[in-house]
Amino acid sequence: MSTPAPLRLDGSRHSGSGTLVRQAVALAALLGRPLRLYNVRARRRPPGLRPQHLKAVEAVAELVDARLEGAEVGSRRLTFVPRRRPRGGTYQWDIGTAGSATLLVQTVLPVLAFADGPSRALIRGGLFQDFAPTYFHLRHALLPLLHRMGLEARLEMLRPGYVPRGGGELLLEVTPLRAPLRPLRLEQQGRPVRVFGVALASHLKQRRVARRMADRCRQRLLEAGLPQPHIETIDDTSAYQPGAALAVFVETDTGALLGADQAGAPGRPSEAIADNVARMLLEDLRSGATVDRHLADQLIPYVALADGTSLYHVPEVTDHVASSCWLVELFFNVAVELQGRTLSVEGKALQPTTGRTATTP
Repeated sequence: MSTPAPLRLDGSRHSGSGTLVRQAVALAALLGRPLRLYNVRARRRPPGLRPQHLKAVEAVAELVDARLEGAEVGSRRLTFVPRRRPRGGTYQWDIGTAGSATLLVQTVLPVLAFADGPSRALIRGGLFQDFAPTYFHLRHALLPLLHRMGLEARLEMLRPGYVPRGGGELLLEVTPLRAPLRPLRLEQQGRPVRVFGVALASHLKQRRVARRMADRCRQRLLEAGLPQPHIETIDDTSAYQPGAALAVFVETDTGALLGADQAGAPGRPSEAIADNVARMLLEDLRSGATVDRHLADQLIPYVALADGTSLYHVPEVTDHVASSCWLVELFFNVAVELQGRTLSVEGKALQPTTGRTATTP
């Protein structure tokens, strides 16, 4: 069998971020296609692979027995050559820093969905930090929408992890698909019918951080006319250091799902966290969107693989949305259309039972 020609990818395009690296490697693994990345994270300082990006690449490589070149911290070039179809099993991945474990979950999840058997992965790193989805957003926003599309995955937090020590632990369990993903159509935002969330604080019970975040956010959302929010408070003592996070979600009568979250940080008061989370959620709702600003790009690889045309409205067309659209068009030759803030993707209908065994060039 002939080997597909390597796909050369300029990592400085669009977002020029680690998200492009992670998504490109995952898509290459699904197609069994060699990938050559250059200008890796060219728009970030410092440029090149950081520990969290490297661990995500290595995790996907383990799933498809890929040959790697340039896989080291600081590298601006990467070659990824998958040599088998994705393999289920039991895995452990430790970023070794407070780098985002949730972004590693996002990287391996689509690959494990098309694996040859069930998977169970223990992942260590940071779970709550700026510029990355929190565990709560994955658990309560992304996974429920993927469940509607037919993907069965469970994510459990075993220990919170914060910057700078990390040490968070996640357990990811994935049942491989037995049929193509179903398309996702969220055409009308509808009326909010359920508002819920989680306020987490580690080693901060005496300062009532979880309660203060929950109370302030609840107040802001009620003032905006939303239904009574049910925000769970958690006072944790298992994390390696003090930390906090707040996440709130809205479901509507048409099935739209939007969320907002933020992690704590030194000098960031509980009330400021609550105000920011409420503001972001209300901004996305007022835009008429049917998914939030994070789901907008996170869903794109999945709808590109679905059997049919997906459609949803995004709060804004960010660099990450443009980058994800560009990647799925490049890898899968799918039709992607953006009209204003309405995204339509005609999926490829990737078959779970289609095995691809790549050979080394």
